[in-house]
Amino acid sequence: MLSGKTILVTGGTGSFGKKFIKTVFDKYPDVKKVIVYSRDEFKQFMMSNMPEFKAHESKLRYFIGDVRDKERLMRAFEGVDIVVHAAALKQVPACEYNPFEAVKTNVLGAQNIIDVSIDRGVKKVVALSTDKACAPINLYGATKLCSDKLFIAGNSYSGGKDTRFSVVRYGNVAGSRGSVIPFFQKLVEEGATELPITDLRMTRFWLKLEQAVEMVLEAIENMRGGELYVKKIPSMRMPDLAKAIAPDLKIKEVGIRPGEKIHEQMITKEDAPNTIEFKDFYIILPQMQFAGIKYDYPDAKKVAPDFEYHSGNNDKWLTVEDMRKLISEI
Repeated sequence: MLSGKTILVTGGTGSFGKKFIKTVFDKYPDVKKVIVYSRDEFKQFMMSNMPEFKAHESKLRYFIGDVRDKERLMRAFEGVDIVVHAAALKQVPACEYNPFEAVKTNVLGAQNIIDVSIDRGVKKVVALSTDKACAPINLYGATKLCSDKLFIAGNSYSGGKDTRFSVVRYGNVAGSRGSVIPFFQKLVEEGATELPITDLRMTRFWLKLEQAVEMVLEAIENMRGGELYVKKIPSMRMPDLAKAIAPDLKIKEVGIRPGEKIHEQMITKEDAPNTIEFKDFYIILPQMQFAGIKYDYPDAKKVAPDFEYHSGNNDKWLTVEDMRKLISEI
């Protein structure tokens, strides 16, 4: 699938980018080249000196650049076959406080990726999305919903060119920087007597980084263009997570933060008419028709008309013991 291909990853020094690139080298040793495109030269320096990447330095390239900079993207995308777009402003409070900065990166940057991919003859583009783009209630989610719509419509925008765009949507990655697991663990290490939970009803999906990478590779291999992929993953209850990490500590309910939902949402009822189901994932098909693209999935089945997928109505749940085991593996 990736043999002899040149792949570019925007935001390539992030948690997803590093895991994706490591997986590519492990699974496809005959990949031609991987380009890391990101803004932070220190993170690139640190990444380039990590043993798992230093071993592949002959096939790795590091580009300093911002997705806001179309001219720099034009240079970086030369000869690229596949783009994985992971760069974004992602912190909800930062996006609320700096709204147009979020728009410039997450929306205008997305359009730059689309334009340059078409102009440079990139074959496939997979953009990463978030649960917060599903019925958004904060600015970050709204910009990512706009980004999703731009990438899907890019299949029409490409005209006679054969560049194809798809989206992969996933939620919080368990144990990643900024997630609740390291936050709880830090409180325990500091001698806290209780763990704060915003709402005792709160549920979340449990996504491992490997699963996010898996879904992107699935999309690259099988996408026709215009699909939005959603991985099937188990849910957890936040009080159960607290028990898994610190069974002897009390739980304190502190109230929902601005822009936070009780359940993590991936597919709305309004999406149901366009959603098809597979063994391990769902695909939301585009509402518009694109010339030359057919969605012929023989293994797919339609979901129920009132179907919705969120962490509170899942049929797969993790127990406290399940979570303890998974935390030990992170």
